Amino acid sequence: MYPPGLRLRKIREAQGLTYREVEKASYEIAVRRGRPDFILHISRLADIENRNVIPTLHKLYSLATILHLSPVEISDWYEAPFDQTLRDGASFPPPRTHLGEPLSTSVALGSFSRHPELQTTEILKGPPSSAVALLHVQDSAAGRFKYGYVGLSDRRMMPLLRPGSTVLIDTSLRRIEDADWSNEYDRPLYFVEIRDGYRCGWFQKDKSRLIMQPHTLSRCTPEAWRTPEEAEVVGQVVGVTTYLNEPWASYGQSTLEAPPGWTHKAQ
Repeated sequence: MYPPGLRLRKIREAQGLTYREVEKASYEIAVRRGRPDFILHISRLADIENRNVIPTLHKLYSLATILHLSPVEISDWYEAPFDQTLRDGASFPPPRTHLGEPLSTSVALGSFSRHPELQTTEILKGPPSSAVALLHVQDSAAGRFKYGYVGLSDRRMMPLLRPGSTVLIDTSLRRIEDADWSNEYDRPLYFVEIRDGYRCGWFQKDKSRLIMQPHTLSRCTPEAWRTPEEAEVVGQVVGVTTYLNEPWASYGQSTLEAPPGWTHKAQ
């Protein structure tokens, strides 16, 4: 496999672009974006191609734009795989529940495609390609899905939804449905944005009030907000990736300590 610089040079030459033309195009990008950091001077471009100097973030953008490449693909050449951040991020669960970025089409196509090995129960030959590789998302609907993360201090849905879990959210399902379920495993879970953060769990709608009902075993009390002034439904949780042990045990006791009075109202 060619080193990254040589790959960039071969692509540039295949497109018939000279150093001078790349530099000129980068000046136009810098003017359009209002930052001189986008400029690819000839000397810097030569260093990138011939001496394997790693381009800065802005110059990476210019290279991807001018050579019509994916910046994610280029980053992978430099062994900084940006397309794997979602998978690796699952190993570092945050203290508070928060919303992740929308799923891009490339992520949906690569990470959520149906795999023949997943049709039956068996041991996989290798690790899944992402933290939620077992969740299937239709490629045509990839834009409507987002990730959510249940914070380490968020025990509102314990033991049904463990702290540190990653959830898949369908943003097209924003209407609270709380009637058609027979047990706690069938009851819909929702991801909701409030003024000071997020909540993930069971919800009821009472006129203009949105009420969260924590799991009984969590020992947390219900919370309520006015909608849409104080709370907005992001979407329904349609998939969960969780751990059966605590990979965050090495994070230190300070991370795991619940705030005072968390048994009455979770922080």
